Amino acid sequence: MFGVGVVVERLNVGGKACLGVRVDLPDSAPLLVVVAGRGFVMCGFLNVEAAERLGVAAAMVSGVKSFEDVLVASVKAVTSKAEALGVKVGMSGEEALKCMF
Repeated sequence: MFGVGVVVERLNVGGKACLGVRVDLPDSAPLLVVVAGRGFVMCGFLNVEAAERLGVAAAMVSGVKSFEDVLVASVKAVTSKAEALGVKVGMSGEEALKCMF
């Protein structure tokens, strides 16, 4: 219709279930978030500083267009709560999610 839509998909990461949410946007890469039990990995559309202020475990990856891209991309930024779970800049999105179960 407008090239805009929302996809919610159950993903398997290391044998555990995650929830992937993709929002297709007009004339843009999609907005992507993959949620685990104690935190989430988000694309660069979302704000790490806001996640920090809210006290959530979040890691940010960039340049992604699919859930698979989120899993293989390198983490560029993390909140302190994510760091406390073992998430580090440079690890893959999949590795970050495994820390968040």
